Order: sequence, then structure tokens, then C-alpha cells
Amino acid sequence: MTEHEARPTAQRDRAHKENGEDQQQKQENGAQVSTDATTAGVPDAAIPELVIISGMSGAGRSTAAKCLEDLGWFVVDNLPPALIPTMVELGARSQGNVARIAVVVDVRGRRFFDNLRESLADLEAKNVTRRIVFLESSDEALVRRFESVRRPHPLQGDGRIVDGIAAERELLRELRGDADLVIDTSSLNVHELRAKMDAQFAGEEEPELRATVMSFGFKYGLPVDADLVADMRFLPNPHWVPELRPFTGLNEEVAAYVFNQPGAKEFLDRYAELLRLIAAGYRREGKRYVTIAIGCTGGKHRSVAMSEKLAARLAAEGVETVVVHRDMGRE
Repeated sequence: MTEHEARPTAQRDRAHKENGEDQQQKQENGAQVSTDATTAGVPDAAIPELVIISGMSGAGRSTAAKCLEDLGWFVVDNLPPALIPTMVELGARSQGNVARIAVVVDVRGRRFFDNLRESLADLEAKNVTRRIVFLESSDEALVRRFESVRRPHPLQGDGRIVDGIAAERELLRELRGDADLVIDTSSLNVHELRAKMDAQFAGEEEPELRATVMSFGFKYGLPVDADLVADMRFLPNPHWVPELRPFTGLNEEVAAYVFNQPGAKEFLDRYAELLRLIAAGYRREGKRYVTIAIGCTGGKHRSVAMSEKLAARLAAEGVETVVVHRDMGRE
């Protein structure tokens, strides 16, 4: 390893910047032009925040990335390091639509690492706020994880898993030393890792829970993506009321009929209370999305009316809610 390679990233980045200053004045078509260190034509305030996620294979890079995605970050997986400055520039020109970018990179070769180092120097020259998150884990934990999924380590070649881990750890040694945040996942489960990422990047606000409330008809089958299922077939069916049969649960008369039945309002109140308890647990466990399925026989009357009321309750309590009527109109 050369002396230049052994220097910390901050020193290397400064060296790259100083070398680049000599090139700031260029002769083009007989006229002298200067190159600005910041992204041309873009104010500093528009430059997005950047997080680079790296670390050992099997240590939880994908989980960390998904956590940031759930927190509203624009996440790019396996982006070549040489393209990171380009991605930041595109984000800066998005008129505020991409304010935070997370990039997942792994280092599988020396040239790949050199490209990452050059990109970090370029980012510093452009005044980009960037953080490096490094996911670490013990050899024993990594071997156990690779064996549990029966997959080889990406760098083991014809050797053993431990050989691949050792090669990757050596390649990542300098990057680990330059990381702003190192998380050792040796004894962490998925939920605990998400909690650590939330603590670092969620800010003061609790991560939001997003709910989809879906009405459906049992005769068409259960929704395969439902987390919770409630059955409205304990209520009288408006289908057997001739003047209500042609309409759906979106109709005021149908909704009034449903909620005038014994138990309808009580169910809504108690189920909404139960969902508050469940939502708090979901947030603690790092779950950000929930699908609540409300069923009746055909998915036209009772389930539709109850889904609308329940979604309104959730929205009033600050849960980002979408209503989907899966089977309405299928009859």
C-alpha cells in the first residue's frame, strides 16, 4: 500500500482538490474560462444530502437501504461509484424533488475502490454534505448468515466463505476507517438494525405508518397482501333491500343503512382503537406499511361503507391512508 493510499480520506480528498485547483483555469476557443467547484448553475441549498451505505456482505446493507427508503430517501442500489457525483447533480436539478439520496455500494476490486475515492473527493469539492454508513459484523455471524441462505460469499471464488470475508474486509479497511457511522450487526436482528437507522436518520419525528384500507368480497377470495382481515358479514346485507341493491357502499343511503344496524358503530369504534394499538407496535418493530382488508360477501355494500369510515378515522389520527375497493363493480 502506498503512502497516498494510506492517508485518511479527508487528507486524500484535500489532495485531490488541491491538484484540481491548477486546472480551474482553462483555455477554450481562445478565451479563458473558469470552472466552478460547485454544481454549475445550481445553488448550494439545492444540492441534496447524500448517504453512502457500504460494509460487509451479509451485514445488512439492504436492510439499511430499505429503512432510508421508508423514511423518504431516494435510494439507488449498486450504483457504480464513478456515477455518484452525476446522481447528486441530477438530484440538485430536480427542483427540490430529490433532497436526500442514499447510494448502496460494495467494494469488490481495487479499481472500484479507487473510483469511490475519486468520487468522494469530487463531492467534497462540490460542497456536498455526505455521510458514510458502514455495516460491520463478526466473521462468525457472517459465516452463519451465508450458510443459512446457502449462498457463496461474492469474493470467495474457489475458496471457503471465510476466505471471501477476509478478502472483503481487507478491501474495505480504509473505507471503514473513513465512515461517519459504523454499525456492528453481529448481534442485531432486522428490527434492531432498523431502529438504529431510524434513530440516526428519522430526526425528531416518528417514522410514519402508511395504511391501505381495502374492501373486498369473500366470494372472490382473500386479498393475498392483507396484513389484517375483518369480516362484515355479521351485518345485514343491503343486497336484499331492493331499493339499495343497485348502489354501493359509497352511496349515502347504503352507508346509513349499514351503520344503523346493531353492532356497526361499535365495531368501527373498537376496531379503530385496536388499530391504534397495532400501529404503535408496528412502528416499534420497524413496519411502515400495513394493508387492512375489510370483507363482505360481494365487496359492494358493507365492506365498502366500513372501509370508507375506517380510512377516515385513520386519516384523522395522522396515518397516511389510501382506500382501495378491490371488487366493487365485479358483479
